[in-house]
Amino acid sequence: MNDAEVQAELVAWLKSRSERAIETACARIFLAGEVAWKMKRAADLGYADFRTPGQRKWALDRELAFNKAAAPDIYRRVRTITRGADGGFAFADEAGATGEAVDYALEMRRFDDAGVLSNDPSKVDGAMAERLGRMIAGVQAEAPLRPEGGWASLAWTIGSNAELLNELKGQLAHDRVEAMVEATNAEFERQLPLLKARTAAGYARRCHGDLHLANILVEDGEPILFDCIEFNDLLSDIDVLYDVAFLLMDLDFRGRRDAGVRVLSAYLDAAVRTFGQGVWEGLAALPLFLSVRAAVRAHVAAHSGDLDQSAAYVEAAIAHLSPPPPALAATGGFSGTGKTTFARAIAPGLGASPGAAVLRTDEVRKRLAGVGPVDRLPRDIYTPQFYAQVYETLFADARAMLKAGRAVVLDATFTEAPLRARAEALAAECGVPFHGAWLTAPLEVLEARVGARVGDASDADVAVLRDQAARFGDQDIGWATVDATQAPEQAAEIWLSRRVASDRR
Repeated sequence: MNDAEVQAELVAWLKSRSERAIETACARIFLAGEVAWKMKRAADLGYADFRTPGQRKWALDRELAFNKAAAPDIYRRVRTITRGADGGFAFADEAGATGEAVDYALEMRRFDDAGVLSNDPSKVDGAMAERLGRMIAGVQAEAPLRPEGGWASLAWTIGSNAELLNELKGQLAHDRVEAMVEATNAEFERQLPLLKARTAAGYARRCHGDLHLANILVEDGEPILFDCIEFNDLLSDIDVLYDVAFLLMDLDFRGRRDAGVRVLSAYLDAAVRTFGQGVWEGLAALPLFLSVRAAVRAHVAAHSGDLDQSAAYVEAAIAHLSPPPPALAATGGFSGTGKTTFARAIAPGLGASPGAAVLRTDEVRKRLAGVGPVDRLPRDIYTPQFYAQVYETLFADARAMLKAGRAVVLDATFTEAPLRARAEALAAECGVPFHGAWLTAPLEVLEARVGARVGDASDADVAVLRDQAARFGDQDIGWATVDATQAPEQAAEIWLSRRVASDRR
């Protein structure tokens, strides 16, 4: 009896002890009470080989070790399954168990499926997207370096994607697969110097490797990253931006660019604290990373029998490799006008997927001061020199992102005309369109908003707002005026439609 036949019997045995079984591309999971048992499939999947019990145990041991860091309460132990003289199965540590080991199962704490984000992507609201972006950057900052991975791992995955999708001739439109493969190879060669430089600079690390919504659980309002890649180092020893690109691609595919840009912006603000200015330059490779991630899902969907979804992922992979050009937008206005909310609302409609990165002076200020993004700063730090440094950093970061092909929204008060002029000059320097938005609302409305703020990066209070109004209230701004008393989504939709119309003229 071969391994596949033995495992078929084991599946029946575990089903008899379980309430429910779940099938995935790599494994079978059996749910029983508060426990879940996970077995690797006895198969060679192309990107993973689990044909022998030894190979499956190796993978489960690594899965336990790798996932303990991010999800210690979920992953428990690897259990040995034996077959007794009577032909029956048992876990080796159970009373009366005898016989030799025939397979292995990873014991996990069972959790509520409803908490997995792929089952309800609407849970990725602004606050959750913010937490995810910063959490991922934090986990990556602690991850070990993998200089043998990075660009080499990506090259292997691109080749593997092509091979696995080409095996599906007759099931998928071959001309579309061929177009995707050719475009991917061309973009990889174009980005190879950057990719190699990033690997050498420490951006290749031991990452999660499979960071899409089906592998993110929310419990008690907090995200938990689980089910990371353990079976193939070429899939996990990767560029950190390629790691987060899986989540960005998944959100985009599900029509959630709004969440994607929030994840991206939060990730970048957190990542640059650890990885330095090379974070911005790496954005030039993001369209390639998104495309490769879509291609991964294309062959996984096809081998799972969902050819329509597979074809949709192939089209997404092709589209990511032809991104729209970048643009620079700036949102200005007094404190309380909702500049940040408006900036986040317009960001998905600008540039390449998932949209424009939002750069906030409030966050730049905290980054330069070496404090957390919502920590309050002392008043004495607000010197003219520090004020100038914040804007110098804002424009320098935006310049680097624009040159990397990423659209940017600058979120600042822009009460001073020279700063507005600098924003417009930056767009001209980078050869991209500029779109300025000036948000307005009655002073009493702004005072109420500022007074009610909690947990925000802005340190502005009502006194700061009144000073702004007194000094800059009568200016001719020169940017498109936005009524900040209306819903941000409505204001953003109106502003974006006007921008599109002006671009066509």
